[in-house]
Order: sequence, then structure tokens, then C-alpha cells
Amino acid sequence: MDSPLAAALGGRSAAALRKHLDMHTVGDLLRHLPRKYQLVNDLGAMDPRELREGTYVTVVAEVERVTHQRRPRRGGRGLLDITSMQVAVGSLELGVTFFNQPWRHLQMPRGTRAMFAGKLQRFQGRWQLDTPQARKIRGDGEDDDDESLKLPPVTPIYPATRNVQTWDLLAAVRQTLDVFDDPVDPVPEEIRRRHGLVGLGQALRDIHLPAALEDTRPAMRRLTWDEALALQLVLQGEKLASSDRPAPPCPRVDDGLAAAFDARLPFTLTAGQQKVGDDLAESLAAARPLNRLLQGDVGSGKTVVALRAMLQVIDAGRQAVLLAPTEVLAAQHARSLRAMLGPLGRAGEPAALFDDHGGSGPAEPVELDSTDQATRIVLLTGSLSAKDRRAALLDVQSGAAGIVVGTHAVIQEGVGFADLGLVVVDEQHRFGVRQRDELRSRTGDTVPHLLVMTATPIPRTVALTLYGDLDVSVLDELPAGRQPIDTHAVLGGRPKWLARVWERVREEVDAGHQAYVVCPRIGDDEPEADPGDQADGTAAAPVDEGADGEERRPPLGVLEVAELLVTGPLAGLRVELLHGRLPAEEKDDVMRRFGAGDIDVLVATTVVEVGVDVPNATAIVVLDAERFGVSQLHQLRGRVGRGGAPASCYLVTDAEPGSPAMTRLERIAGISDGFAMADLDLELRSEGDVLGTEQAGRYSTLRFLSVRRHPEEIAEAREVARAVLDEDPALSRHPRLVGLVRAVVGDEGAQFLERL
Repeated sequence: MDSPLAAALGGRSAAALRKHLDMHTVGDLLRHLPRKYQLVNDLGAMDPRELREGTYVTVVAEVERVTHQRRPRRGGRGLLDITSMQVAVGSLELGVTFFNQPWRHLQMPRGTRAMFAGKLQRFQGRWQLDTPQARKIRGDGEDDDDESLKLPPVTPIYPATRNVQTWDLLAAVRQTLDVFDDPVDPVPEEIRRRHGLVGLGQALRDIHLPAALEDTRPAMRRLTWDEALALQLVLQGEKLASSDRPAPPCPRVDDGLAAAFDARLPFTLTAGQQKVGDDLAESLAAARPLNRLLQGDVGSGKTVVALRAMLQVIDAGRQAVLLAPTEVLAAQHARSLRAMLGPLGRAGEPAALFDDHGGSGPAEPVELDSTDQATRIVLLTGSLSAKDRRAALLDVQSGAAGIVVGTHAVIQEGVGFADLGLVVVDEQHRFGVRQRDELRSRTGDTVPHLLVMTATPIPRTVALTLYGDLDVSVLDELPAGRQPIDTHAVLGGRPKWLARVWERVREEVDAGHQAYVVCPRIGDDEPEADPGDQADGTAAAPVDEGADGEERRPPLGVLEVAELLVTGPLAGLRVELLHGRLPAEEKDDVMRRFGAGDIDVLVATTVVEVGVDVPNATAIVVLDAERFGVSQLHQLRGRVGRGGAPASCYLVTDAEPGSPAMTRLERIAGISDGFAMADLDLELRSEGDVLGTEQAGRYSTLRFLSVRRHPEEIAEAREVARAVLDEDPALSRHPRLVGLVRAVVGDEGAQFLERL
């Protein structure tokens, strides 16, 4: 598997694969799997998912009509030779045109079967292959030649390029397997036998050149299982690494800050909050590091659970840090924690100033209303002034701050803690595991406990795949008083419908409530999306490309929409803007005033997607809703309905009735449960979105494993990985498993195992 391709194919063929498909070794070629199979004697039908303009496809088809003509070139310089064909793939007809290949009409007359490759295009309402390439399929007894193919009964169709076609890959695979020695299997025989896995050598041969189509199933299961095992070895290895050093034990204190906070709570915890809180308290009291993912739907009360855990750590004389992906969310968390703690969160802060003379004299300081048990909350973000940053760092390093709330600035060099006991990460999918490890690696001989929160419910198989290094707790009930959110998909192209949306916003404001209006972009002709929306600089992305590739208008922006609203349907209301390019102080001021009720309508980008909590907001209008993902829309909808009043969400779109985009929005409108929404998200999104770098920040090289299709393999591999690492943490007795990890998830994953 590690042999250079040139050893099997020769230098010229190996160079083409290296240049165009980044293949260097035999293993690279043999792990480049077919995307489908074609029975040579059955033309079948084309997968409808492939019928997308611009898609590069390879098909086996039969020539139905052929025309050949020569006509003068433009300018009169010679003749242009044109061969036009109509070819059939099942019931689908494709137009194929060859220029200056005069032999084509003789080589491929009517009735010829051939393999065609090219880019799908629509022309005058019909499908055609742009700049096609073709190879005639040679039948039994026909002479061999360079322009024809002898295909196996079950022919693999590979992901290919214009420079390296599927028939080139088939020839390379055949030549390689002819000289290939089956590798020593990295998965021990006992594990293969227990889980019914074929050997690796047999799997590689059967996946590329199966004798029958059913032979591909056990081969694919084995290769999928290898990826699941490699990934779980890394995840469980990360868990072992985080548990290698002890954590500071933080037992409960009966008369401490946490108990005082519980006594002040104006509501009763849900049974789920109480159960998860007890689990966290027990884990925090131990020297084994807490390493847990807390997931719950929007508004399920995760912040209260996390705060109670932080207070238990503070009672033990240590500090807690809460990481948020954006400055808006970090500031919101700081305000929310201060509001929940009240006097318990104001230790040592300067006394508040207020006018004690009814406005007739200067404001005078009053005694701080903190208690002896109080702690201090410090906000640390990248936009702090030098003076404020120095003061915040001093509080953090001296231990005066019991709770530190911040963004990525907290994990930069130069930020030290007196005694860090707990790291809470909000919205895990925006923080890579390496960022978490960076913060935890700078804490001396012990590692802090780790609690990761997400308001995006995750199907169990995704949690096992992306967060296999974390234990999982779920809050699956909403606190008492939370109202259901009435959601509607609205056709923006129907003026009366859109006018009614703005009337509903006015009605909510007239009733004393507030509203959000969300747009995909800022609108000042910025080349990219709002940089303040997400930690990685991305925001809402187009998810519907329009029918037949038609050009779509630019997405709506905050600036233009706000201007239209204040001069039109929302004239007279207090309308303000919020987006990621505003200075941090201005963003914080807008959110403070919106929270205080001084703003009626907030027109914003997805900077408000997570964590923003304004209970008086009862309506949200999402414009160009088809451009947002399922998870984003669910998060945005969760900004309302947080108080006691009924709430509404309007998903406004220009998509056509009955279109895939409109159907998707209607399905979202009909689902209120976050976990059902997560399943819909997984159903609609590609595996690359779920497992790729944008979502997970790692392991984007998975080729076979699907969290939707392979839950059994993931669960099996997780248990095997745990058992193997329990007996052999360094994999010193399983060196080939380290090689498997390197082949599947790269050198970084293998290095993570090697340092155990």
C-alpha cells in the first residue's frame, strides 16, 4: 500500500495521477473508490442527483442517431468537421458533439455502446455533454485497439477529471491489482471474525473488480469499518490524553456560592436540568477530568446548568472560563450571568452610581450590594482597549475573577489563570478540538474540567463521530413557560403576503413587544459575508442555486433593508442595525438597548444566531430564508418565544412554489422539535458538510463513512477502539493500526495517538 505508484504503473501514468488526482502511492489509488457500478449488459437509468448543470459525469450509453457534416469555418479558413450524436442512458437522451474528429461517425455508428464523459449542460431545453470524450466498448471477439475498452461485467465508475478519465483509472487499477501483494491486515483477525469483516486485500479487490455486484457490499462494509475504527481510535485517544493528567477536584460545598445561587433561583429547575446538574457535580468532585458534551434545544436551560457547575468550581477556590464564538455572544453571556447572579456576581466591583437626590444634585456612590460569597465576572475579548485589557488580565491572573467570559482572545498567549478548574465552551462546532486542547495545555500539572455546550441538537451517530472524545448529556425538555413558535414559510414574491408579515411586526410592537429582521449580508457591497457572524468568518451561504442555473439576484443586506423599512412598512418605529462590522462598543450598546426595550425592531445579520436572549422579542422575520441552512434557521427561530408571550417566525423566500427550496422551508416550518430538526439537517446536507472542516474542524478526508448510513459501524468501532486502547494505550502492540489511522485521518491523527 505504501509503494510508489510508478512501481506498478510506470512513470508516465503515475505522473498523471499525481498531477491531477494527488495520488502518490498504491494505497492512494486503491482507496479511490468507485462512486457507482455499471452492469455492462444493462444501461439502466441515470441517477437523478447527477442531473445538475455543470456536473462532470461518466455514463455508459448506446448511440441512437449519428450525423456528420463539414462546413466552412468562420473567416473561410478551411472546413470544420462536426459529428453529432444522440445517445441514450435508459430513458434519458444526451446530445454529444465532437469537433474535428472525422473518424467518430465511422467508429461509433447507430447501436454502438460506448462510455462517454463530459460536463452536463442544458441547451434549448435538452441535456448535452460539453467537450465530451468517449471510448467504444469492445465486445467479445472484437479486435483490441487503443480507442476501445473491454469492460468487466460489473464496471466501476470512478470520480474522475477531464485529464484522468474513469477508463484511465480502471486501467490503472487493473494493472496495479495484477502485481499487488495483499497487505498484512491492520485489523487483528479476532476483531475481523467477531464483526464479520472480510480481509483488507479481498475488500480492495472486490470493491474495484467485483465478480458480482453483491460482492461489493462486504467489501464496502470493511472499508467503511476501517474509517470508523481509525476515527474512533483518534477520538478515544484524545479522551485518554485529556484524562492522563488529573483534574482539580471541586466537591460541592453545602453553604457556598452555588447553594446561595440555588436559593435565589426564581424558578424550579426541570427534571433534566437537575439530573444533568447532579451528574456534573459528581464528575467535578473527582480527580478524573470531566469531558462532557451538553446538548439541548434552543431555550432548554443549558446556561443555568453551566453556571451552577462554574459556581461549584469557584466554591473550591478555582476559576471557570466560558468561551463563546463571537464578541456579541460573549458580551451577552457576561450580561446574562451577571443578571442571574445579581449581588452574588459583583464581588469587589466599583460601587454603582445613581442620583440620590431626585435629580437635584450630583450622583453619589452607594454601598455595593454584593455578599461575602460573591465572585467577579470579567469579560475578555479582542476588541478591549489596552487599559481595559490590562485590568481584565490582572483580575484573571490574580484570581480576583472567578468567572472569565471571552472569545478566542482567552486562548491567546499571555492570558494566564490563577487556578483554572473548568472550561465551558459554547457552540462547540465553532471551536476546534485543538483550540480546546491549547487552553487546557497551559494549566500546569492538572487539566481543567471541560464542559462543551451546543444548542444545535445532534443525532447520536453524529455525536459519536464528531464528539467521540466526549461523554454526552442531553436536555430534552423546555422550562415551564416557554411558548411554541408559530412558523410560516412566506412567498416573498406575493406582495400581499409580504405586506401581512410587516403588519404582524407592527402589531407585535403595538402590543409592547419587539422583533428581529435577519438578512444574509450587510449590504454595502462587501465581497464576503459578515465577518462578525461566525467565528470562522462565514455566514449564511446560498443553499438553493436556482432552476437550471439561472442567475439569482444578490442576497438582501441589512443596510438596504433597514432603509426600506424605516421609510416604508415600519415607518415611525424605532429600528436599529446590528452586524459584525460595527465596533464592539457599538454592538454591545445596541444589544443593551434592545434588551432594555429601547429598540422596537433590530435588523441584523446572523450575528444574533446564537445566545442572544431578549424575552420581550416575539417576532422574527428571516429574509432570503432559502439561503440559510436548517440549523441556522432553527437557531434564529430560537431568538423569540423566550418569554411568556406567543411568538412567530416568518421565513421569507423568493423560491418558487413547489421548488426544493420552498419544500425545505415548509418542512422546517412544520417541525418544532430540535432533534427532529437535526435529523432533517442530516438528511438534507451532504456528508462533507457534516464531517468536513467547516463543521468539525478536522478529519475531512473520510471517504466512505456516513453518519447517516453507518450508525452500526460507528458504534461497533467505538467499543473496539476503547477496548484496544485500554489494553495498549500507545498501540505499541498494534503498529499497523497506527498506519491505518495515518491512512484515514492523516499524520495529525497518528501523531495524536503516538503521544499517548
